[in-house]
Amino acid sequence: MSFLTVTSELVSAAAHDLADIGSLITAANAAAVLPTSGLAVAAGDEVSAAIAELFGSHAREYQAISARIAGLQEQFVATLNGAGAVYAAAEAAAASPLQPVLDAINAPVISLTGRALIADGANATTPGGNGGDAGWLWGNGGNGAAGAAGQSGGNGGAGGWLGGNGGNGGAGGNGTRSDVIGGRGGAGGMGGAGGSGGFWGNGGLGGDGGTGGPTTQLNGHAGAGGNAGAGGNAGYFGTGGNGGHGGAGGSGITGGVGGNGGAGGTGGSWYGNGGTGGAGGDGGGGFTAGNSGTGGNGGSAGLLGAGGNGGNGGTASSSLSQNNTAGAGGNGGNGGQLYGDGGNGGNGGTAALFAGHGGHGGTGGNAGTIGNGGNGGYGGTGATGGNGGNAGQLFGNGGNGGQGGTGAPAINDFISFPEITPGQGGNGGNSYLIGNGGNGGQGGTGYTGADVPKLDNLSTATSGTAGSGAPGGTGNATMNGGAGGSGANVTTNNGSGQAGGNGGNGANGGNGGDGGTASGAPNIAQNQVVQGGNGGRGGDALGNGGNGGNGGNGGAATDTGDIGNAAGGLGGVGGNGADGTGSGGNGGNGGLGGNGGNAGQLFGNGGRGGNGGTGGAGGAAISGGNGGSGGNGGTASSDWYSQGWPKRGTVVSGGAGGDGGDAAGIGGNGGNGGGGGNGGNGATFFGFGGDGGSAGTGGAGGAGGSGGNGGNGGHGGNAVGDPAATPFIYGGDGGAGGDGGNGSDGGKAGQGGVSGGAGGHGGMLGGNGAFGSAGAAGTAGAAGKAGAAGAGGAAGTVNGNLDPNAHAGSQGTQGTSGKAG
Repeated sequence: MSFLTVTSELVSAAAHDLADIGSLITAANAAAVLPTSGLAVAAGDEVSAAIAELFGSHAREYQAISARIAGLQEQFVATLNGAGAVYAAAEAAAASPLQPVLDAINAPVISLTGRALIADGANATTPGGNGGDAGWLWGNGGNGAAGAAGQSGGNGGAGGWLGGNGGNGGAGGNGTRSDVIGGRGGAGGMGGAGGSGGFWGNGGLGGDGGTGGPTTQLNGHAGAGGNAGAGGNAGYFGTGGNGGHGGAGGSGITGGVGGNGGAGGTGGSWYGNGGTGGAGGDGGGGFTAGNSGTGGNGGSAGLLGAGGNGGNGGTASSSLSQNNTAGAGGNGGNGGQLYGDGGNGGNGGTAALFAGHGGHGGTGGNAGTIGNGGNGGYGGTGATGGNGGNAGQLFGNGGNGGQGGTGAPAINDFISFPEITPGQGGNGGNSYLIGNGGNGGQGGTGYTGADVPKLDNLSTATSGTAGSGAPGGTGNATMNGGAGGSGANVTTNNGSGQAGGNGGNGANGGNGGDGGTASGAPNIAQNQVVQGGNGGRGGDALGNGGNGGNGGNGGAATDTGDIGNAAGGLGGVGGNGADGTGSGGNGGNGGLGGNGGNAGQLFGNGGRGGNGGTGGAGGAAISGGNGGSGGNGGTASSDWYSQGWPKRGTVVSGGAGGDGGDAAGIGGNGGNGGGGGNGGNGATFFGFGGDGGSAGTGGAGGAGGSGGNGGNGGHGGNAVGDPAATPFIYGGDGGAGGDGGNGSDGGKAGQGGVSGGAGGHGGMLGGNGAFGSAGAAGTAGAAGKAGAAGAGGAAGTVNGNLDPNAHAGSQGTQGTSGKAG
C-alpha cells in the first residue's frame, strides 16, 4: 500500500531545494554558453568553419530547450510555495486538537520500543552522555553532553527517519593538571560525533576536543589535546554537519600534541553541501613543543551540492626544539556526483618564533560531472601549498594551487636553528573534457634579512664617587662605561679645584666628571692664582655603534680677596663614538611556483604556471655612534682692584667634541626571486597551452648605516667681574666640534629569478603557451648618510656680553656618504 505524509516544513523545504537545483542548472548552462556556442574558427578553410558551425548549432539548440525547461521549473516552484502556505494555515488551525491525538499515538510506540513516533530527542545531562534519538518518524536528535575531566563528549542523537536534524556532539573534557616533578598532564577528551539527519535534515555539529592538561614542574610531559568529533551526515536533503575543532596541547617542559580537527559530515544523498572540517588544535608550548593537529577534511556532497572546505592546521608554539611542526590543512570535500564544486583545502598552520616548519596546505576537492575543482590551501612557514582539485569530468575548471609558505632565517644565537626555505606553490588542478586547468600557486616569499641589533638596555659599570675625582669604571662591548666622579671643591689662596674623573670606556662611553670649584684670596704680587678644576674626558665607545661620553664641565673659580687672579677650569674633551661594524643579513630566496593544470580533452586552455616567490629584503646596517660633546669651560668671578692692583678673571677654553663613528657595515643583500612554474597543456582538440609563470622579483637591498654625528665643542667659559675692569677680564675660547662619521654602502639588490616557467603545449587547434618572463631585480639598498659635523663651541662672555678677545670653536668636518647598493 502507498503511504503519504505532508507537513508545511516539508513543502517549504522542497520548494527551496527545487529552486536551488534550478539555480545550479541555470548557472551550469550559462557557464557552458561561451565555450560551446562561440567557437572560433581554427583556420581559414571550409572544413574548420563547418566543424565550428556544427558544434555551435548543437549548443544553441540545447540552450533553447534549457530555457523552456527552466520556465516550467519556475512555475512548478511557485505552485509548490503556494500550496505550502495554504497547508501551513490549515495545520495551524488544527494544531491544538491534534496534540492529544499525537500523545495517544506515541504512547503505545514508546511502551513497545522505548522511543516515540514523533518527538525531539532529549539532550544529555550527565557528563559524556549521548543525546537521545528523535522519534522514529519525525524530530530533531538531542545534543550530547560535554565530558568531565579527560572524558569524551557524548554523541548527538539521530534525527527522525522522515525529517529532523541530528544532535550536536558534546565537547571533550579538559585534561587534568600535574604539579609534581616528572608528572604527566591528562589528555583532553575526544569530542562527540554529530548525529545523522533524517530524510530531510542536516547533520549535527561535531564536538570540540578537550585541551590537554599542563604541567608545572621539571621533566613534566603535558597532556595531548583531544581529537574533535566528526560532523553528522545529512539524509537525502540537507547539509552535513561541521567537524569540531581539535583541542590544544597542554603546556609544560614537553608540550602536548594538539588534537586533530573533526571531518565534516557528508551532504544529502540527493542534495546538500558537505560540512566544513574543523581546525586542528595548537601544539602545547614548552622547551620541546608538541606538534599541532591536522585540520579535518571537508565532507563530500551527494548528487548535487558543493564539497565542504577543509579545516586549517593548528599553529606551532614557540619552542627550543627544531622538530615540532604545525598541522597540515585538511583536504576539501568532493563536489556532487552530478553537479557541484569541490571544497577548498585548508591552510597549513604557521610556525611561531623558535618553532619548526609550518603545515602543508590541504588539497582542493574534486568535482563530479559538472563543477570546478576546489582551490588548494596555503602552506604554512616553509611548507608547500596544496594542489588544486580536478574539475568535473564533463565540464569545469581545475582549482588553483595554494601559495607556498614564507621562509625563515637561520638562528645562531644562544641556540642554533637552520634556515627554513620558502615553500613551493601547489599545482593547479586538471580539467577532463571541457574547461581550463587551474593556475599554479605562487612560490613562498623569502624571509627578510635581520637588521644589526642596537645597544639597548645595557648594564653600566660603577661610576666614580662624587667629590673624589675618580674615573668611571670600564665597561666592554656590551656594558656601558661608568661616569667619572666630580672633583673635590677647595678653598685656597693659590691652587685649583680637583679635576673631574674621566668617564669609563664601554659600549657607550661614560660622561666625564665636572671639575671641582676653587675659591680664595690670591695675591697678584706673589703670582697667586685660584683656578677651578678641569673637567674629565668623556669615555670612548666600544660597542657596535655606541655613543661617546660627554666631557665634564670645568670647575668655577672665585676670587674673594682684594688683589689676585681667578681662572675657570678647562672643559673636558668629549669621547669618540664607536664605528657601526655590523652588516645587515641577506634576504632569503623566493620559492618555486607551482605548475598549471592541464585543460580538458575537448576544449579549454591550460592553467598558468605560478609565479616564483619574491626574494626577501636585506637587513639594514647599524649606524655609527655619535661623538660626545665637549664640556663647558668653568666660570671665573673677580672684582675690580684694591690698593691699586687690578684683579683678573681669565677663563679657560671649553673642551673639544668627540668624533662621530663611521658606519663600517653594509646593508644586507636582497634575496633572489624564485623560478616560475610550468604552464599546463591545452586541450587535445582545441585550446591554448598555459603561459609559464614569471620568475619572482628580487628582494630589496638593505639600507646602509649612517655615519655618527660629531660631538659639539664645549662653550667657552664666562667671566664675571666689575664692569670697569673689562680690559682685564677675559672669556674663554669655544671648543672645536668633532668630525662626522662616514656612511656605509647600501646592500645590493636581489637578482630577479632567471628561470621563468615553460609554456604548455597547445591542442591541435591552438597555440603553445609563452615562456614565463624573468623576474625583475629588486631595488638597491639606500646609501648610508654622512654624519653631521659637530658645531664649534660658542665663545665665552664677559658679564653677559661677547668678548672680542675670545674665539668660537672651529666646526668639525662632515663625513662622507656611502654608496647605494
